[in-house]
Amino acid sequence: MPMRKLKELLDAMDVDYVVTHHRPSYTAQETAQVCHIPGMNLAKTVVVHLNGNLAMTVLPAHYRVDIFKLRKFTGAWSLRVARESDFMAKFPDCEVGAMPPFGNLFGMVVFSEEALNHDLNISFNSGTHSEIITMPYDRWKDLVHPYVADFHR
Repeated sequence: MPMRKLKELLDAMDVDYVVTHHRPSYTAQETAQVCHIPGMNLAKTVVVHLNGNLAMTVLPAHYRVDIFKLRKFTGAWSLRVARESDFMAKFPDCEVGAMPPFGNLFGMVVFSEEALNHDLNISFNSGTHSEIITMPYDRWKDLVHPYVADFHR
């Protein structure tokens, strides 16, 4: 797993998790299909520029970030979706676009879509386009400390 830091954290915190290998997929919706997981149950990460700093949003695979809702929630004066070239260097152990939803491991604030709050488990890319991790949502929330809000469209 490219994200050794993530695996070490999960193991150190005694988190029960399952690693699932699958054929390479490059969108969250495609990954959900390949893994036979409803799009609502696969979390994707979208990196944003929030007042000039990178932040991470986490939402179900088939949702999109509503910039206006997120801006209102955060009180930000500047908010936009980041380009891959803006954040590639921040995730050196990850394949581009396969970052796990652990912004705290990268010094980033994390915002979680409240729709994820209703799931028992959370599944997400582990840093590669051919592997996902599934773990209890409550344990993820305890480790990441995301700000939870309704910011999807």
